[in-house]
Amino acid sequence: MQARSYPLGVHPSLSGDGSANVAVYAPGIDELELVYQRPGGTWRRHRLKGHNHGIHYGTVPLPLHGDGEVERAEMLDVDVCPAMPEGTRYGFVPFSTTAKRTPDPSREQILLDPYGRGLTRVSPPPTVMNPGPDAYGGKYVSQVVAQNYHWENPGRPSIPWRDTIIYEAHAKGLTMLHPDLPEEVRGTYAGLAHPVILKYLQDLGITAIELLPVHAHLDEPHLTKNGLSNYWGYNTLSFFTPHFGYATRAAQDAGPTAVLNEFKHAVDALHGAGIQVFLDVVYNHTAEGGSEEPAYSWRGLGDRQYYRHDTHGNYVDVTGCGNSVNFADPQVVRMALDSLRYWVTECHIDGFRFDLAPELGRDENHHFTRNHPFFVAVAADPVLQGIRMISEPWDVGAGGWQTGRFPTGWADWNDTYRDTVRNFWLSGQRTMARGGGGGNAARLAGVISGSADMFAPDGRTTLASVNFVTAHDGFTMYDLTAYDGKHNQANLENNADGTNDNHSWNHGEEGVSDNVARRTARAKTVRNMMATLLVSQGVPMITAGDELLRSQGGNNNAYCQDNRISWVDWKLTPWRRSMLKTTRRLIAIRKTFLASQPSHFPARPEDVLLYWYGPDGHAMTPELWQTDGSRVVQVVLGSCGGELAGTFVINGSNDPVIVTLPGVEDLSTPATCAAGYPVTRGSYELVLATDFELDERAGAEFSGGDECRVPAQSIAMFSLA
Repeated sequence: MQARSYPLGVHPSLSGDGSANVAVYAPGIDELELVYQRPGGTWRRHRLKGHNHGIHYGTVPLPLHGDGEVERAEMLDVDVCPAMPEGTRYGFVPFSTTAKRTPDPSREQILLDPYGRGLTRVSPPPTVMNPGPDAYGGKYVSQVVAQNYHWENPGRPSIPWRDTIIYEAHAKGLTMLHPDLPEEVRGTYAGLAHPVILKYLQDLGITAIELLPVHAHLDEPHLTKNGLSNYWGYNTLSFFTPHFGYATRAAQDAGPTAVLNEFKHAVDALHGAGIQVFLDVVYNHTAEGGSEEPAYSWRGLGDRQYYRHDTHGNYVDVTGCGNSVNFADPQVVRMALDSLRYWVTECHIDGFRFDLAPELGRDENHHFTRNHPFFVAVAADPVLQGIRMISEPWDVGAGGWQTGRFPTGWADWNDTYRDTVRNFWLSGQRTMARGGGGGNAARLAGVISGSADMFAPDGRTTLASVNFVTAHDGFTMYDLTAYDGKHNQANLENNADGTNDNHSWNHGEEGVSDNVARRTARAKTVRNMMATLLVSQGVPMITAGDELLRSQGGNNNAYCQDNRISWVDWKLTPWRRSMLKTTRRLIAIRKTFLASQPSHFPARPEDVLLYWYGPDGHAMTPELWQTDGSRVVQVVLGSCGGELAGTFVINGSNDPVIVTLPGVEDLSTPATCAAGYPVTRGSYELVLATDFELDERAGAEFSGGDECRVPAQSIAMFSLA
């Protein structure tokens, strides 16, 4: 029974005799004991006598006599062995020669295994009345799970990155109110796997669902005190365990293995529907909060190594969450990599979005570097090849804004794109309503073109830009058109939380309006933003419910609202049905366009055809680009060798405009097409307009030089074959 310092966590011993090898990185403890309870047995202590560079390890033998388990059980699966079979609860405590009793984990928190695959709350917080399932102050233990799920769709959907359309959703909130789901699966992993949801996502046309954190998490102390919960889940308690509360009651009652299997089934079903699964992951901080809070795991195992400290021993907090995980420590980097590999190999995850990602790239001096060992290791890891890596490229520390500066192979959430689109369609309209010019289309043109100025300097293409107008954090797309200010009173923080920099415009009335003209204008602005998103170069991300005009009542920081404020409302009013139909059409148009381009489009910028015209059909001039109020522009997008080009007429003015469509002979020259492909085009066909009156003419054909009346504040989209 030779013990090993790797792999970390609980695994079968190499001896094959049914014993368990246990290893944990605990550099802050001189000697460590395992405290464990086999199913049906009593709590026991076992000293881990091995010690190597901060890793404590040892072997747990088979019991000599019955203690609630079979003495010589057959080996089950990887990570499970008879000495610590599935269902074994465990944790760690410092070894003490004077300790006379085994700790009671329901009364005193034992230290959780950072590599634990399962997590169980053994007692709620004793001082909280009616605590929620994730209330701060409860007692938890790690629990051994079985990796025994049988995959029906073991392969992964093969979707080129350029064809990806991301749908950001909450595992609970997406399905909680869906009337066609059985009540017992609403708000659960099983709900995500239900045929009704799968068909909806397929019909919508998205290719990847990006789930808000599903790692096991805990509520912050102030939320528990206020009777609220951390709905978003950005407060991780385990990097290897799916959150218990998103499973069905039946799976929760059956235990962590059933919860894990229900999550795997959701991934399996989504893959069967041709949809990839990305996870929003939070490695930048943990649920242990500030240094004054008690230890659950990492703080007790090695506070100085797991968390960032300054030269005086104080916490360096670049996350705003009380602590920052120390990616200057090799074992911390290893933990994050092992976690990523686990979700890829055991749960078949296709990609990750990293919360506050610059924190992961800060060195021992807390400075960000795109050559950080973590990034290098991700790029070199064979298991992670082909797995999508997406950064939220900012944190709250010095030098924390790093959009466009992540390594090759990563894509960045593009906040410049977000703000620019909002400024054009919202802030610009507000300015014009007050008598101003509303700016011009120059910056909008830059982000529609893929923000090359941000990504090209480091050798990345437009595909490094994840474009979004909204995300979970902030106003919904509809609320951007209905609220000038945040309305976060339900968060019980005196409306002081959430950003004040929303770039929104309420169209003349705050909140819900009975004015039909105002509601019509708001809906058209939403269509304009969605259309802009789906015609832009880069990878688009839609926030769940925006296609249904979902509202949060003006709350722009609904992180603690596990209720109807945050859940997707599936009631299809005529307004919502129309928006859903438009979104489906826009996605279909994007897919048709991309399918007609060479496979390398748009990764070779020299083969991308991008032309900008004024309303008169002539090329835009520097004067037009710089003129305040010059908010009408035409863009033609295609490629050398492509079978189809697209023309988009953007009228951001308050008046209808007669535009002259560009002459087709202007769309390509031999000098433009480096590959030498001749590009000949026929007639224009109107495929969609965000103004309903013009949209009724969808299918109408035009020739180069023809005129078309484009209504105020709208987009007209043409195909050019």
